[in-house]
Amino acid sequence: MDLFVSRRQGKWQARYGARLFPCTVGRSGLARNKREGDGATPIGCFAMRYLLFRPDRLDAPQTAGLPVRALAPQHGWCDDPADPFYNQPVNMPYPGRHEVMWRDDDLYDLVVVLGYNDDPVVAGRGSAIFLHIAQPELSPTEGCVALRRADLLQVLQSATARARVCVLAD
Repeated sequence: MDLFVSRRQGKWQARYGARLFPCTVGRSGLARNKREGDGATPIGCFAMRYLLFRPDRLDAPQTAGLPVRALAPQHGWCDDPADPFYNQPVNMPYPGRHEVMWRDDDLYDLVVVLGYNDDPVVAGRGSAIFLHIAQPELSPTEGCVALRRADLLQVLQSATARARVCVLAD
C-alpha cells in the first residue's frame, strides 16, 4: 500500500488506505525540479527502500516485508554533490559533508530511506530524502516527509517491500 501526501485546505496530510494522518514536508514546499539544499520535497512516487531505527530507543518495528536495519552511532548520509558517495550512507568520521543519522533528538529514531535520486544518483538533485518522525508541532523539514511517531509506526506495520511514498502536486 502506498502513502499519499497532499495538501488539503492549507494543511499537509498523508493518506494510507482509509486512514488520514497529519504530516509535514519541506520548508520550501514541493518541487518538480529538486535541487540540493533548496528545502523542498520532491514531487513523485518513491519506493520505501528500507527502515532504519534507533535500537537504543526502541525495538525493531514490525513491518509487512519492508527491510529493517538498526542505526549505529557512526552512521551518516553524504549530502555533498561533489563527493563520490553523494546521497549514500557513509560511516563517520567522514571527510565529506554529511548528515549525522544518530541524532540527539528523536526525528531519526525511525527513518524510511526513500528511492529518490538513487538509481542512478545525479549530483545536485537532492539527497537524504526520507520519511521520518515529525517534530511535535509538525514544523517543516529540510525536504523530507514527516509523520508523528505513532502514525509512522502504524504505516510501518503494513509496509511491504513494494510500498511507496507518493507526494502529489497541489
